[in-house]
Amino acid sequence: MLLRQLSLINYKNFEAKELTFDAKINCFVGDNGIGKTNILDSIYHLSFGKSYFNPVSSQNIRHGSDFFVIDGTFEKEGREEKIVCSLKKNNKKIIKRNGKAYDRFADHIGLLPLVIISPADRDLIIDGSDTRRKFIDGVISQSDKSYLQNLINYNKVVSQRNALLKYFAANRTFNKDTLAVYNEQMSTYGTEIFKKRTSFLEAFIPIFQEQYKSITGNTEDVSLSYDSKLKEYDLITLLNKNLDKDRALQYTSIGIHKDDLNFEINKYPIKKFGSQGQQKSFLIALKFAQFHFMKSQNGTTPILILDDIFDKLDEHRVSHIITLVNDENFGQIFISDTHADRTESVVKKIHQSYKIFKL
Repeated sequence: MLLRQLSLINYKNFEAKELTFDAKINCFVGDNGIGKTNILDSIYHLSFGKSYFNPVSSQNIRHGSDFFVIDGTFEKEGREEKIVCSLKKNNKKIIKRNGKAYDRFADHIGLLPLVIISPADRDLIIDGSDTRRKFIDGVISQSDKSYLQNLINYNKVVSQRNALLKYFAANRTFNKDTLAVYNEQMSTYGTEIFKKRTSFLEAFIPIFQEQYKSITGNTEDVSLSYDSKLKEYDLITLLNKNLDKDRALQYTSIGIHKDDLNFEINKYPIKKFGSQGQQKSFLIALKFAQFHFMKSQNGTTPILILDDIFDKLDEHRVSHIITLVNDENFGQIFISDTHADRTESVVKKIHQSYKIFKL
């Protein structure tokens, strides 16, 4: 899959920008704050219908303007796909595919597979479980529509159950039968999500471990593991066991919306015991594993975005990454960097066609 052309109007710091891309490597170079990452984010926006760095849509409108438009022309499986994402202040965002607006944004997810590697990924290690759940859900959802729909339905039921718990507390009442209806729905959707996450990680973990070894060239023991209470009990049992706690808290304290991923190196949490270099390698391996998993599931080569990663890695790790992407398994790549000379030196080693945009 290729992004041929990109047009931006009033997106972040760009009043108007039009770009035509190389089929292999495209590099954006320039000082910090000039908009390199904003261009990469606009490409992500076309794929996912939202910004990677600022999910508050209205804040992506250029200062002083009241709308933005991102227009991308893709080539996928020999067909042209024209995607337009637009937002006007105080209105709903619109995503159009070949001139037709989507009724639901969820229907767009997976059409344009994309993987981004960015310094912001460190949040996967240092933030709470919600960030890691979003990662696993995002990877699975790009190739599994039923998973995404179950996730949407599950989150809706949790919100309804929470509203009911608040209603009970405010009115000093309780109806176990009404609550049981939501418990059953949560169990139906949640159990399917748990099964999909479990089977996904069984396939994903070996790919991740292989990628880590390729990047670091050493034999450190890194691991991912899935932390879920559903490994011990079914969801109905868990909800019943936690009923008193949920009534006191007035929200649902147990379920697959509380699951987590454990990141470890040499059997210890990488957040506490991994060096900065080990953490960076761990995250890049995670994203490269995502790339290979998605390619195997979709049969389409995802776009790969490398945002400012060469500035954060030593020369040894950079050379390993270059070796990995200098491979027929990779398709179109977008890179941002502050140093034009370094970027050109790096991409020349890949022995592929490239284009450098100086901003």
